[in-house]
Amino acid sequence: MSKIRITKLFTFETGHALYGYDGKCRNVHGHSYKLSVTVVGVPINDPNHVKYGMVIDFSDLKKIVKEEIVDVFDHATVFNKHTPHVELAKELEQRGHNVLLVDYQPTSEMMVIDFAQKISKRLPSTIALHSLKLQETESSYAEWFASENT
Repeated sequence: MSKIRITKLFTFETGHALYGYDGKCRNVHGHSYKLSVTVVGVPINDPNHVKYGMVIDFSDLKKIVKEEIVDVFDHATVFNKHTPHVELAKELEQRGHNVLLVDYQPTSEMMVIDFAQKISKRLPSTIALHSLKLQETESSYAEWFASENT
């Protein structure tokens, strides 16, 4: 049976700031992110299986990505916890804002690495994460491919 790639697109709104950066993105700002998640596997070949003909049910993939990424990052502000932004993060949290403190500079490149690790851990053993594309703006995105990260 042939291997097939399945892709699902997700959207979420997230704010961030890049501490130490020499451009405008050092300021707190946000993006309407688009995340394309592509997995690869062989369609289930058992006619008696409820998911017959599917690599993975789109709703099962959606559940994983929503729980690990969308529900966590949507309408949150992300800061590197090893920068002075921690004080701003504490202030925002005290005012009821959703703040995420991460171990990395919250660029699209680093976020997509984080997302790949989180999604991969949740996939069934018969399915592999093939690639991620995290689009930050209409013309800018970061991509992650399993084939380049093994």
